Amino acid sequence: MTPSALQQGRIAYRRRRAVRSVLLAALSTAVTGTLLVVAVTGSPGWDRVKDAFFNLELGADAVPAILDGLWLNIRLLVVCAVAALALGLVVAVLRTLRGPVFFPARALATTYTYTFRGVPLIIVIYLFAFGIPGLRLQGTPGVLVLGGAALVVTYGAYLAEVFRAGIESVHPSQLAAARSLGLTYRQTMRHVVLPQAVRRVAPPLLNDTVALQKDVGLVSLAGPIDAVRAAQISTAETFNYTPYIVAAVLFVLLALPLIAVTDGVTMRAARRQNAGT
Repeated sequence: MTPSALQQGRIAYRRRRAVRSVLLAALSTAVTGTLLVVAVTGSPGWDRVKDAFFNLELGADAVPAILDGLWLNIRLLVVCAVAALALGLVVAVLRTLRGPVFFPARALATTYTYTFRGVPLIIVIYLFAFGIPGLRLQGTPGVLVLGGAALVVTYGAYLAEVFRAGIESVHPSQLAAARSLGLTYRQTMRHVVLPQAVRRVAPPLLNDTVALQKDVGLVSLAGPIDAVRAAQISTAETFNYTPYIVAAVLFVLLALPLIAVTDGVTMRAARRQNAGT
């Protein structure tokens, strides 16, 4: 069906407005970027900063070691993300249990989320990586595993609150309807509540995963040679901070795909929510 002349005029007007908006945004971005570059490169100490942080030769020499350490960060991210999501979901379900018989489970889950959401991650890593080995227990894992466990329990507390918000956003009438159809509480949570809850909180879950991708670099505090530790070793050898910039760029490149997925999921959720308006 061919649009009417009025509709074609509206489409053309919207297209012209979109093109104009893109051109204005590009122009303003170019002007702002140019001013920032001129201000930074024109400062009196730029030559010293450039040599200390943006030495291309030293940065190229440090790339192989930092890439080897980054592979450790990637593996740690995958394992910790899966474990933190599972832990957060379990804790969230425990916090939403009803009835006095489940009060100890709710109290334990609440204490856990309050504690690890309040303690800085660096302190948790120190406690796990250096405190637990100090007990001299048989079968104590290495510092890499303990540092990963610190990441899991910390982010598990954050993700638990995200999951709990999603679970409590499901209207109670849906639970009542599911129970009236003969579903047990476990079946209701599995087939009715959790699918909706996870779909609603997918954007904040992905945002926390992006934050975890960045914080896996803190495991270097426990001693493993990841990308950050490799950059630190190279810096100690050359007395130049360019390896840190190389590690930062690699972490940004690693985060870009996940950030793009997060933005896509957020926009899709917004369109779905506004579909009827």
